[in-house]
Amino acid sequence: MSYIATIQFSKAGKMFDFNAGNLELAQGDHVVVETERGVGVGQLVRPPVEKDADAVASLALVKRKATIEDMATVERVSQKEQEAYRFCVNRIIERNMPMKLVRVEYQFDSSKAVFFFTADGRVDFRDLVKDLAHSFHTRIEMRQIGVRDEAKMIGGIGICGRELCCSSFLREFQPVSVKMAKEQNLALNPNKISGQCGRLLCCLDYEYDTYCCLRKNFPKSGKRVRTVNAVGVVDKVNILTGNITLKLDDNKIIVIRRDEILGDGAPVAPPAVSALPTPAPTQQRTRERKPERRPEQRRKQEKTSLESYNNQVESAAKPVPVKAVPASSIPKESTVAAAPTTGPEVVKEGQPRKKHRSRKHGHRKPSGAAPDSSSPTPSSGA
Repeated sequence: MSYIATIQFSKAGKMFDFNAGNLELAQGDHVVVETERGVGVGQLVRPPVEKDADAVASLALVKRKATIEDMATVERVSQKEQEAYRFCVNRIIERNMPMKLVRVEYQFDSSKAVFFFTADGRVDFRDLVKDLAHSFHTRIEMRQIGVRDEAKMIGGIGICGRELCCSSFLREFQPVSVKMAKEQNLALNPNKISGQCGRLLCCLDYEYDTYCCLRKNFPKSGKRVRTVNAVGVVDKVNILTGNITLKLDDNKIIVIRRDEILGDGAPVAPPAVSALPTPAPTQQRTRERKPERRPEQRRKQEKTSLESYNNQVESAAKPVPVKAVPASSIPKESTVAAAPTTGPEVVKEGQPRKKHRSRKHGHRKPSGAAPDSSSPTPSSGA
């Protein structure tokens, strides 16, 4: 059987499992282990747990328990980190680089130095790395981090008055959304629900599941419920106190407890309408309205009637050619009285043609009227 030891390298940092082997370790001891980045010193979070050999075979082995010399080395490394931090900050200011240095970490054997910084975008730090490597004679690694990791490394006091969760006990960041704040009836004020890092408070996730479970026992806002003495619509719900605010039909506001609700309320009845006597239908003959003509059809019809009238006038005014017959060829016995004609006058040869005056529309000469005195009277035969 083998033992697994859980170790952390920084306060509230990630925990890693190592093969403890046959070492006798207790919770809180410092040990020297071999990691992917090199040799490091970590602290035992939990006492070793017995596991099967197959589960421990792939884990790295704990070298030894940290001695006094090892802890003294850790102190010297910490001083070197502070010196490297101040030197790097000065170089950033001199070069006017758009970045912010957060922290410097040295490996236990001083074989490598990691510089953590934040920036809005990509930064060209090649010249800065040359200055650091020339001054400290070790491997330099520049690592860009986010604002939450920055708050975790620096630490501070939250709006609640306590130490930041991420720097005290929160080992991993959980996704936080505005929905969690709405579910807890919090004011959506960015200054109230944001932490030191500028993101939403991590503590919004702590009670979210509890609020969701408790809300299932309360009616939703806008639902109509009834109690022993009243019926109304749910206006507000306070999950912590268990009070429910009802708005009655007469716009009165009352506060009740969850136990006082008997069930769903009946819907509001529509207002009663008084039955008025309907008047007797009058038997009036309604004239059927003809379908209205469109302006285009009406204009087309007027144009057609005007054209037909003009054609009639032109045909009536057109003279009819008549050949003159000599009087010798007409027999004397045949004397026929010529009836007055209403048509166009006969134009004789050798006489000038008279102009035809067209009468205006609506002023026609009535039929059967006496002939005009100015018109020539037909002569009777000799």
